[in-house]
Amino acid sequence: MHQDQIEPTDDVVRALVADQFPAWADEPIRHLRSSGTVNTIFRIGERHAARFPLLGTNADDAGRVLQSEVRAGARFAGVSPFPSPVPVGVGRPGCGYPLPWSVQTWLTGTDASKDDSSHSDEFARDLATLIAALRGVETRGHTPVGDHRGGNLRNHDKWVERCLARSTHLLDVPRLTLLWQHFRALPRRDADRMTHGDLIPANVLVAGGRLAGVLDCGGFAATDPALDVIAGWHMLDDRPRTVFRAELGSDDLEWERNKAWAFEQALGAVWYYVDTNPTMSRMGRRTLDRIVAATPI
Repeated sequence: MHQDQIEPTDDVVRALVADQFPAWADEPIRHLRSSGTVNTIFRIGERHAARFPLLGTNADDAGRVLQSEVRAGARFAGVSPFPSPVPVGVGRPGCGYPLPWSVQTWLTGTDASKDDSSHSDEFARDLATLIAALRGVETRGHTPVGDHRGGNLRNHDKWVERCLARSTHLLDVPRLTLLWQHFRALPRRDADRMTHGDLIPANVLVAGGRLAGVLDCGGFAATDPALDVIAGWHMLDDRPRTVFRAELGSDDLEWERNKAWAFEQALGAVWYYVDTNPTMSRMGRRTLDRIVAATPI
């Protein structure tokens, strides 16, 4: 999916686990194919999963990021009203794999990209319950995330321009350009609140049309509270999205800002993954279609 992608083989993972977590040396290890774009996942036995970053050149820098994600994931697991993986340990580079890696508990379920619950009002209410609970967690002095998603919309101009230029054969670029001009001008009035930060289908587990668990929680941090509301555009049809908004009590400004963050993410997903990760690319198209239909500009 990425230039300079790093991906360990099954043999390398077995050797790393045996060396650094010998208690699991005899457990079966299975490489899990998924639509994930940041880590590749290996299941260790029935109770654990190892996450190996796909990108990175400096082990020290990657280690600092990983430790931050582990702390954030542990805090998320302690406050979320829905199950999430609990960090178990951090592995060192070795056996030809150059980066630190992590182990967490295994969470059973089917991700929302494979089990479509977009029609479910109950799922919409569950998503709102999750977001409201996270917003109620103390920020503990966390600072805004700056140029990353959830910070200043205008700081994403260059990225959006690049995405539009790469999408001329894929999308209605003139219409999307107008939408971004609208979104980038939206003011920010709400204080930072704690957010998951990446509520896309691949990070949400569902069962029977209900929210069953939340994955990839290492980005749990304080930022624009509109950021998590992207879940409504990524995962809900029109009627459940109306239920979702009512449950959250989102005003017009928050609703437009969450559209902006979903737009920025979806626009990049379409062209970047069109050949290498069709699931992510299709998610981007579906989200953009929903936003375009709901934004009469």
